[in-house]
Parts: sequence; C-alpha cells; structure tokens
Amino acid sequence: MRFFERRRRTVASALLCAAVAVAVYQLTPPTAALSPVVVAAADLPAGSTVDAGQLRMARLPADSVPDHAATSLEAVRGQRLAGPLRRGEVFTDAATVGPGLLAGAATGTVAVPVRIADPDSLQLIRTGQTIDLVLSEDAPGGGTKATSLLASAVTVLWTENAKNERGSWLGQGQGSAGLVVVATSSERAPALAGASTRGKVFFTLTDSR
Repeated sequence: MRFFERRRRTVASALLCAAVAVAVYQLTPPTAALSPVVVAAADLPAGSTVDAGQLRMARLPADSVPDHAATSLEAVRGQRLAGPLRRGEVFTDAATVGPGLLAGAATGTVAVPVRIADPDSLQLIRTGQTIDLVLSEDAPGGGTKATSLLASAVTVLWTENAKNERGSWLGQGQGSAGLVVVATSSERAPALAGASTRGKVFFTLTDSR
C-alpha cells in the first residue's frame, strides 16, 4: 500500500497520458486512400499541344480528385489546351479542346464552331468571354448588304490564332484559320453552324457583367 501511496501521482499521470493518447487516436482520421492523377509540371499556355514531358504524375486523396481527371500520361499526350494550366494543376477533360469544354454548362448547351471572316480579329477575344455574332449577307442584284444578329452574348469556349496549328476537334489536315467555338442552345446551333455559307460572320465584344 505504501508503494502505491508514494507513486499514485506517477500512476495518475500515466493513466492521464494513456487516456489522451486514446482520444487522439480516435479523433485522427485514418490515412486516406490516394489516387494517381496527371498534373502540369510547369505553367502551360493556352493553345499548346501537350507533351508527356510537360506533365507528371501525382497522388491525391481519392475524395479530392476532380471528376474526369486524367490518370495516365499517355491518355493526354498530344491534346490541345483550351486554356492555361498552372504548375501542379490537375489535368481534366475540361482543360482540353473537346467535349469537356461544356463541363458545368446548362442542359441542352452545345458547342458550335463558327468561321469568322476576319481571322486576325480573334486575337481580341479569349476563352470565357461573351460576344455577339453578326452575319453580313450580299443582297440580291448587288444591292446593299444585309446585316443581321445571329446570336447575342454567346460564350467563347475556344479559339486560336489564324496562323497556328490545328485543334483536336478539327482533325488532321483541316485548317482552323478564323474558327471560334462558342456555347449556344441546341435550337440556335444549326443557324450558327451554317452561317459562313450564307455570308461573312463578324463578332462584337459585349459586357457580360
């Protein structure tokens, strides 16, 4: 008894430490499962064609991996970036020129390529900007040209300079000069898709605020 009397403070301290250790263990979440994802190895510019050397593999907690994230370097080799990618940013389908550009868009939204009459003017717009599309048609008999509004406040999904390469939606050997891809409703899409066969298409910048 005297032995325990002399050491009761030590025993109490030990029991308290054990209780704290058990509480910490119970409150600490188990190690999360990690999933492999592709991330940018450096800042990558919009419009660039991705090479495997510009990317690297990383491992993230499974519950924090974005939807449609790339999980292998080979799966994204040669794809075209629709916008800039920061170093360490996860590579997803929304980052490339393709159907992923419509990620998060309202139901019924479609992506339509439209050929602009003045390709150099595309340097004035960027992804995410809203524009109005205007059609200028030759009047019968050589009269005054008729100008009409094709679509208002459509969002630019993708564009590239008139002098550079091909986009992955366009296929090999097909020129992309003057093309801009915009988001619109399925009802308006046919009119936009065939607009350049009826006349010259131009755009005006709009304020989306």
